Amino acid sequence: MNKFVPVMACLLLLAGCGTGPKGSMGFTLPDGDPNTGKLLFTAFQCSSCHTIKGVAQPEAPELKVALGGETSRIQTYGELVTSIVNPSHKLAKKYAEELVSVNGVSRMRNYNDVMTVSQLIDLVAFVQSSYKLEAYKPTDYEHYRFDIGH
Repeated sequence: MNKFVPVMACLLLLAGCGTGPKGSMGFTLPDGDPNTGKLLFTAFQCSSCHTIKGVAQPEAPELKVALGGETSRIQTYGELVTSIVNPSHKLAKKYAEELVSVNGVSRMRNYNDVMTVSQLIDLVAFVQSSYKLEAYKPTDYEHYRFDIGH
């Protein structure tokens, strides 16, 4: 029985790699330039709805969907690319649905016919570089300890 658990865990991990026709296995884009990406973030007016440290935002933004900062889980490259090319794929859960979508469709403008692949790569490099993995804070079990000798 003990040997079965690791085998199943490996199979589940492999299944997550997406080896089917629409799987992500083998999908890789070249490294982007975060500095160019920062310029593109402004040029494409991403700051009209998204906040990110170090980028000025219009005085009266339509929406403030925060990007970057400390997080317990960094968004993967694939997740960030998907969020840009298919923003309705996964809507921001921290916000009321009516703020981020209309009838389940993201309010984010579709840039697929506007942005080049090179621009996408640089933009994703900038957004991903704005996230910092927060240090793991182990649970303090001190208050659960008791002296067995008394």
